[in-house]
Amino acid sequence: MKLLFVGSRLYDDIDWYVKSKGIESVLTESNEEAINLDLPDQVFIVPRGMDGPKQVALMQKVDAIVPLIGIDPPLIDVAHMKEEMENDYGIPVIAAGVRAVELTSDKIKTKQFYTEIDVATPDYQILNSPDELNLEFPVVLKQGEGQGGKDIKVAKSMSDVEEYFEEFNQALCEEFIEGSEISIEVLGFNEEYVALPPIYKGETTIEGTHPLNKVKTGPCMVQGLDNNLVQHTAYKVAKNLDSDGIFEMDFMYSAEKDQLYAIEVNTRPNGTRYLTTATCGVNSLCELVNMAIGEFSLSNVYDKLGYHYSTEIPIGNYEGPAPNEPVKSFEENDFVVHGPEGYQRITARADSKDELEKLLSKLI
Repeated sequence: MKLLFVGSRLYDDIDWYVKSKGIESVLTESNEEAINLDLPDQVFIVPRGMDGPKQVALMQKVDAIVPLIGIDPPLIDVAHMKEEMENDYGIPVIAAGVRAVELTSDKIKTKQFYTEIDVATPDYQILNSPDELNLEFPVVLKQGEGQGGKDIKVAKSMSDVEEYFEEFNQALCEEFIEGSEISIEVLGFNEEYVALPPIYKGETTIEGTHPLNKVKTGPCMVQGLDNNLVQHTAYKVAKNLDSDGIFEMDFMYSAEKDQLYAIEVNTRPNGTRYLTTATCGVNSLCELVNMAIGEFSLSNVYDKLGYHYSTEIPIGNYEGPAPNEPVKSFEENDFVVHGPEGYQRITARADSKDELEKLLSKLI
């Protein structure tokens, strides 16, 4: 079996799994100085875009293509490549299709999609000027496109809104929900979907604290919230998107209103994947490989599901004991260190809260 992987930044997360499966790995990358280029069997440096990967896939006669892209802008090009490679050449591309990407890459379209499928989302309006605002403060101002908290502002007064419009001509203005932030991964392939355990990402803040600066835990344990509701809602969203790959969804839970709100959905690998893997034993990136080689099924995923207490903590630079090889696998480790130097995070797991605390005391 020969697979083409597009993008090298995330490849070290699955290199160990690819090798364990005896898969011949081919990788394309546009940056000749990118990380992880020493890991695959073959590497091709190609121009930005999907023309290069398409040519390499055909030249190398690969069995499937697995894009490993963790940012939004290239996703629509990947989706168009998926249509072409699958329809014209019969080569599966394990990624979301055009409709799913178009609905999820634009926050305004995502809002409209939630309304169409009857999934609760915070009240919102599209602002073309500050004086159009009719929601009560505080409100959240966003742009239609963007990720990782980019171009998001929590406005507490009209002056905050006016300041936002000094930079932008339009804004998606959303009701600020005071409550718990939750993330969940859903795996989808050939019209089968499975929602993995939800992850708790902390409480919302007026300051708009970035998720990378928060301690996260799994499984999600928020008083008053039924995790089955989160999984059922996430499953409903994924099923209506009707596509393949990883769906990462963000929710908010208001204890005051006893209401779960859908915030956004991404059709790509996400930042909470380590914590999900630590919590339940299912690695979403490895499942992309399984989809490509014909070994993905709901029963296989259910057989892997476990239950652990886990946490993810920002540490800057890790200086604790070295993990076992492979360093990105929870099959050989009870912790994984990830992220660039200066911004590293440690994700650890144990079978009880007490054991988790003891493990963390040894690591940090």
